[in-house]
Amino acid sequence: MISLTRNIFILTNNVLICDKFNDTLKVSYVDGSYIDVLYQVRDRIHTGSVLISHPLMGSVKPNETPYRSIILEDKKEALDFQSLSIIESAIESCKKLLNDRPTPDWSNKVLEDFKFLDMKLLESALSSLGINY
Repeated sequence: MISLTRNIFILTNNVLICDKFNDTLKVSYVDGSYIDVLYQVRDRIHTGSVLISHPLMGSVKPNETPYRSIILEDKKEALDFQSLSIIESAIESCKKLLNDRPTPDWSNKVLEDFKFLDMKLLESALSSLGINY
């Protein structure tokens, strides 16, 4: 287990993230869609968590990929209004994009590629935090 002075955790709907990081970081699996992950993140922010990675990081739009992994810090302090504003904006953007053009019914190969891309984005974010895995 990585020794962290911060209470970092990951919310994801990507099983690759669970498989790779579950032994080293706290990972919570969301059995749902991209927007379901965003809603879970919003719920955690309401209970005192703070966004560490941006919910819309990367160049893949929410209506293109079904996978998202987001890093938070559990602070259990007062509501962080900046995190709340960011996640609410991300939810609205996601809803608009999904309404305009729903996520395609991708082949298994493409879905595996999106899982891999989500994992690489998360690894980059963890690396920028100085977390080696």
